[in-house]
Amino acid sequence: MKRTLALTIALAVALVAASCAPAIPTAAPAPAPAGPKQFKIGVATFTLAAPYFVAMSKAVVAEAAFFENIEVFETDAGGDAEKLTANIEDLIAKGVDGIIVNAGPIEALPAGLDAIKKAGIPVVMVDRKLKGGDYNSWIGPDNYQIGVDDGKDIVARLGGQGRLLVIRGGPADNTIGLDRTNGMLSEVKKTAIEVVMAPDFGGWSEDGGFKVMEDMLAKYDKIDAVFCENDSMCLGAQKAIADAGRSAEMFLCGVDGQKEALKAIIDGTNYVCTGKNDSDEIGRAGFHRLMAILAGAVPEHDTVLPSPHLTPENACQYYNPDSLF
Repeated sequence: MKRTLALTIALAVALVAASCAPAIPTAAPAPAPAGPKQFKIGVATFTLAAPYFVAMSKAVVAEAAFFENIEVFETDAGGDAEKLTANIEDLIAKGVDGIIVNAGPIEALPAGLDAIKKAGIPVVMVDRKLKGGDYNSWIGPDNYQIGVDDGKDIVARLGGQGRLLVIRGGPADNTIGLDRTNGMLSEVKKTAIEVVMAPDFGGWSEDGGFKVMEDMLAKYDKIDAVFCENDSMCLGAQKAIADAGRSAEMFLCGVDGQKEALKAIIDGTNYVCTGKNDSDEIGRAGFHRLMAILAGAVPEHDTVLPSPHLTPENACQYYNPDSLF
């Protein structure tokens, strides 16, 4: 009985001691792993009136589609600079992390670039390098050198003589077009080739090139070569020439490397040369440049992409029927 009572007392003391002991903390549950950061990317485009600009915007969207956590917002200003600025402001209001600017033929967009700078988000320019304002990076071609390469080809094919028609995209102060034409003229003017500048602009479109060429065919009974500041206008001009039954009379050289132009070169038509300035490639490069910046990379301020001269001898190496451009 004494032994039983002693055991009971000992057990009671142990329980009291245990109840007074500090509680041993239990480990807090590990936090659930955070999901991937969600990114919003804006693409501010001046105009989608030409295949070149359409393909560039689509290329960004196509490349972003490989990533589940990236959302792309596309805009089209319809050729209105004020609308482009408004679109940029709208993208900023949507909370985008960065903006790709495809400014087409305009030269400057101070209000738009200032809005991006004020928002503190990175901006990458593709093809067109806008004057004034800050930007993180630009990716595009050497348009003057593309023109030089076309000019050398034209001189060689004409043997330094004949009449050359030039179709410009416009407007008159468009530095991309000016660089291409001036590069070409730097070679042509060394020769006896007569240069005729079409008085009207082709507006960078196939329809525009067709209309300008129609007018020039009616005015001149002999044209030996045609240079266009982009392939879209040259494709339109080629159709006008064919409709007039004058394809054997002249050849055409353009710029950009549009797949329809490459096909015409490969097929042995009177379209004989162009300079590579692939908007599909530039759009994808612009996307990856912006994502690298958002990841903390410090990029080149200006990146000039290679622009090989394309002719019947090498066009097949660059032709992709499934390309966006």
